[in-house]
Amino acid sequence: MHGTIESTLDVEWRPLAGLASIASDWRGLAARALEPNVFYEPAFALAAQPVFGRDVGATLIWSRGATKRLLGLFPVRTERHRYGLPWPIVVGWTNSYAPLGGPLVDREAAELALGAWLEHIASHRRRPLLLPMFLQAGELANAFDAALARCGGASVAFAMHERALLAPAGGRADYIERALPRKKLKELGRQLRRLGDDGAVAWDTARDPAAISAALTDFLALEEAGWKGRAGTAAARSPVLRAFLETSVSALASEGKAEIIRLMFAERAIAALVVLRSGDTAWCWKIAYDEQHARASPGVQLMLEATKALLAAPGLARSDSCAAPDHAMIDHIWRERLPLADCLVRPGPHGQTAFALTRALEAARTGAIAAAKHARDLLRR
Repeated sequence: MHGTIESTLDVEWRPLAGLASIASDWRGLAARALEPNVFYEPAFALAAQPVFGRDVGATLIWSRGATKRLLGLFPVRTERHRYGLPWPIVVGWTNSYAPLGGPLVDREAAELALGAWLEHIASHRRRPLLLPMFLQAGELANAFDAALARCGGASVAFAMHERALLAPAGGRADYIERALPRKKLKELGRQLRRLGDDGAVAWDTARDPAAISAALTDFLALEEAGWKGRAGTAAARSPVLRAFLETSVSALASEGKAEIIRLMFAERAIAALVVLRSGDTAWCWKIAYDEQHARASPGVQLMLEATKALLAAPGLARSDSCAAPDHAMIDHIWRERLPLADCLVRPGPHGQTAFALTRALEAARTGAIAAAKHARDLLRR
């Protein structure tokens, strides 16, 4: 490895479950990250590990010298039968509660850390790498492309899509008025006033850990009373999922990185939104509302109030909706878009045959999933 990028840094692999011992270094890296990813921070990831990451490990990139510094953290797992065949592939760690796969890399050594990681994968795994929900634009995407080119690698994107993003380039004061028709805004105002005729209406934002705990209880109750409860997928139905939500949100709140916004009616929550933060980015992570008050559009009302707060928050550049593409509600309020894709990567110049075969398998898998979703949508109609 003499003369390679990896040889100038220390590269190690550890099980995710064993990373609590470096939590301080890990938090420092998150604070210096080229692009934040709250789902890869210790407060969230260590809580998620027992539920979603028992087989997940992380490649750690350290600087050398008297004072070692963590420059990169790359959580991955090996999927051995992703295509129904014994064809192992290294896959970046995402899950249904963590819809973003961008690794944490030090902004001052991003290309160096990315290059060392790619070299490590190329020399130790000899198989392609798949990065789900990987950003397709921005500083991290640019640094990754540059590092991949220097390593002689290649990539191809699958499942390309966009989701709603709040990142206005211009003025923020009239963002909502420019996004929604005046008639729609008047109707929403009328609905809120009519709701107020039957009881007191108020907004509440919980931030400190004690208040967060009570607000999260409201969120879980609202989620269970809605369609997720009827489908049996509400977090409150699962002690493991409930513990994960309580642990992760509480840990983030203790770092000032979580808040829950609630719409209160007659001193009871009828809508709740969990917002996570890191650096200059926020994630509107989970939302639930009382369907018995659907005529007042509580979910839309809550998102409008949250949008105002996010636009006014100092130091906040963008907010990720975490929503599905073409979302019927949020796409009409937030007009910017976050481009994402599942990126299949050949990390170095070798392994072209394996890359070509994996590319064909991933294309077939992506096509089959798209066809199944299309058939499901047709049946629902």
